Amino acid sequence: MLEITKTTAEAVPEALEVAKSMEMSTEALNYGMDALFTANNVWMLLATALVFIMHLGFAGVEAGFTQAKNTVNILFKNTLTPVIGILSYALLGFSLMYPEAEAGFWFGFDGFGITDRLNGMSFEYAGGSYTRWTDFLFQAMFAATAATIVSGAVAERIKISSYLIFTVIFVGLIYPIIGSWKWGAGALDAMGFYDFAGSTLVHSVGGWGALAGIIILGPRIGKYVDGKVIDKPGSSVPLATIGVFLLWLGWFGFNGGSVLSGDPVSTSFVLVNTSLGACAGALGGFITGRLVFGRLDFGMVLNGILAGLVGITAGADVFTPVESIIVGLIAGVLVVLAAVGLDKLKLDDCVGAVPVHLVNGVWGTLAVGIFGNAANGTPMPFLPQLYGVVICGLAAFSSAFIIFFVLKKISGIRVSAQHEEEGLDSHEHGIRGYTIVYDE
Repeated sequence: MLEITKTTAEAVPEALEVAKSMEMSTEALNYGMDALFTANNVWMLLATALVFIMHLGFAGVEAGFTQAKNTVNILFKNTLTPVIGILSYALLGFSLMYPEAEAGFWFGFDGFGITDRLNGMSFEYAGGSYTRWTDFLFQAMFAATAATIVSGAVAERIKISSYLIFTVIFVGLIYPIIGSWKWGAGALDAMGFYDFAGSTLVHSVGGWGALAGIIILGPRIGKYVDGKVIDKPGSSVPLATIGVFLLWLGWFGFNGGSVLSGDPVSTSFVLVNTSLGACAGALGGFITGRLVFGRLDFGMVLNGILAGLVGITAGADVFTPVESIIVGLIAGVLVVLAAVGLDKLKLDDCVGAVPVHLVNGVWGTLAVGIFGNAANGTPMPFLPQLYGVVICGLAAFSSAFIIFFVLKKISGIRVSAQHEEEGLDSHEHGIRGYTIVYDE
């Protein structure tokens, strides 16, 4: 592992001592602290904006990979997902994920709404890295992402109402409780579990939710016939490509912002590893797709990029660049094999969300225990990574399965066969995503 600089929270006390020894004036010292505070906070807000734009990327990928007759339905869900996600995280999720509880907890709650804790808007809140408002907004973007992952997998046959109810519960309650076990200094953190930016806590949690959804929903009509997998062409390959590149762009904020400061060496190091993982994932998807399908499968290249990004996310700060390439390459291979495996099991995932986010969220997290080394050169232990994957997986899958199952029993979660075959756009929304008007 390459040695990277200390975090802002660690470096500030040392800097203060140096400043005192140099007999700097109080005015100069305060000016320097304010400048550092501002620079860190600006970077965190920029990272927040980059993560936010990932929702447009998800919308492009999902709309591009699904049928034209359901485009508006896809965009409708992807527009309301961050809306509901941010609001539910503000009302409930943030206080669940970062409670002022004793370390090692399984559940904590600070009350409804975004409370302003002591020094929440000052240098002391996070060692000069960001304000509490920035902290909330950055974390809210992550929370909404977990539900967006589910959206693509269950597309083209789920009722909008059922999906939105699921999103409220999953983002407002399930995701923040699981996330608190590590990022809120909870039980998994006490076990030594490590997940830098969310291969497990965001991506596999969303992936487990997606798997539960496609199991309860069942495949689209006509997807599996007489033992054959029937292709359902997406509406726009260019749109899917734009979506993937927007997601790659957003990942600079997703992983770079997870440094939790504007530290130049740490941030640039993480972003180098992030990009290397994405590139290697694309190659893994390209080569494996060629070997498995006998063609240059562009969809597998695109999902290979995303798989590499998901895989690198857990350990972008503890892998070397060479290890990042290895992790990404394996992720690209896994995404193809997992897609084939799902079809063999007749589990219909419209966009490959489970292969990308679940399979490679697990892989990336375990890879930390295989390749990762802490800043002091100590190897990262494997067993805590395995425990974390299993515990988070059981919690996320069982919770999502129960939510979908209850919704199915109460109100149903699947649209009618007629609506599914004719398209959700005209029946659910009254408009189509692609309309060509001819002059008479």
